[in-house]
Amino acid sequence: RLPPPFMGEPGFFERLLTWAWSSHGTDIVTLDTNEADLPADPARPQDLRDANFPPPPEAPPYIRRTANGRLIITVAEPVIRDGHTVGIIQLTRAAAQVDRSVFAIRSSILSLFLMVLIITVLLSWYLSLTIARPLLRLASAAQVMRETSGRTGTVPARLLARQDEIGDVARALQASAQALWKRMDAIERFAADVSHEIKNPLSSIRSAIETLLRIEDLNQQRRLLTIINQDVRRLDRLITDISDASRLDAEMSRAQAEPMAISPLLSVLAEIHQATRTDGQPIITTQISGDTTEHPLRVLAVEDRLVQVLRNLIGNAVSFSPPNGRIVLEATPLGSMVELAVSDEGPGIPQAKLDSIFDRFYSERPKNENFGQHSGLGLSISRQIVEALNGTIAVENRHDTKGNITGARFIVTLPRA
Repeated sequence: RLPPPFMGEPGFFERLLTWAWSSHGTDIVTLDTNEADLPADPARPQDLRDANFPPPPEAPPYIRRTANGRLIITVAEPVIRDGHTVGIIQLTRAAAQVDRSVFAIRSSILSLFLMVLIITVLLSWYLSLTIARPLLRLASAAQVMRETSGRTGTVPARLLARQDEIGDVARALQASAQALWKRMDAIERFAADVSHEIKNPLSSIRSAIETLLRIEDLNQQRRLLTIINQDVRRLDRLITDISDASRLDAEMSRAQAEPMAISPLLSVLAEIHQATRTDGQPIITTQISGDTTEHPLRVLAVEDRLVQVLRNLIGNAVSFSPPNGRIVLEATPLGSMVELAVSDEGPGIPQAKLDSIFDRFYSERPKNENFGQHSGLGLSISRQIVEALNGTIAVENRHDTKGNITGARFIVTLPRA
């Protein structure tokens, strides 16, 4: 019979263990309430006391559960004397502690699972607050910028103040919007300037044609036809320069800057001018510093466009130079940059015009030059090209020891290759 502890009713904790964790495998047998004896084990010989039967190996414990839910473990071992089995020692014991231990282990696993679940939910909520929602606000701000006709849509200041990746994206979006608005303003100003500049020669042509129809003097008719011819040529030059300026941005965005040697380029430009020079025109010389055979002086640029800039600056210098004057093409390394300069011996630039000389359609020409030979876009296009090459362009006046202006000096700074 079982010891007294097996005879009582199981408590609530043991019933909970039985209900929650009971298994129905082949190793657990459910008995009647009053059953306490060990049943016959089919894998075990019926008579372990037979002297002729060799001692069996150690038998595994026999686990069962009674009808009232108690876990019982029975262990039986033979008693061997002089090589003969003389009896069996059987120990049966209630195993409520085993249920408690298994319940404790499974409770720990469940607690760990719940803890991971809670941490996952909190982390998802935190990521939603710090990443998902700010990105949605950025998308909303971008949509407002796209749909509004004015410029009221901007990135929220709270997102711009962030010092993380979201803040970087917000500031990049704001900078892109401002650059786009700036480009739109430039396009509007360009369209207005173009309309104004084209309107002037058209008005002159219209007035000349209306006058031409009313007069009969052949000399006056020839004079009016000459004015019309000059205005048409001016209009053609203006439209050509406007077309070049309008497609310059798209072309420079696709062009790839490459290393190019400065010394051969300046030498070729000087030789071309000298080969076509007539009497009275200025003489061009070159001064290049820091250029050696082992380490040639090179810049990162688009060759065709850089040549266009230098030819434009040389053309301006030729226009303002006195007869048989001297124009100097210089190249000097300045750390990670290279300074290119075109100096002349002309009257220089009026001090009040130094800041506006690169403006679109601005023209300051010599007095002896016929009106309308230049569109006023040359220096503006030059600045546009240099800035697209990540460089700068500026102008200054040259002075002698007494402070008198001795000429102008245009300076182009480009990245060194």
